[in-house]
Amino acid sequence: EIAFQELGEQAKALGADAVVGIDIDYETVGKDGSMLMVSVSGTAVKTRR
Repeated sequence: EIAFQELGEQAKALGADAVVGIDIDYETVGKDGSMLMVSVSGTAVKTRR
């Protein structure tokens, strides 16, 4: 949820209206895989009206 919020905030800061082509990547890290690292990326776009 936090990763998606940050993606939206960054897109908005660029003047985008939406994010397309979202890719979600995750990896377990830490001793015994006790933590989950999540990465979300996408393309910020400005729509025409």
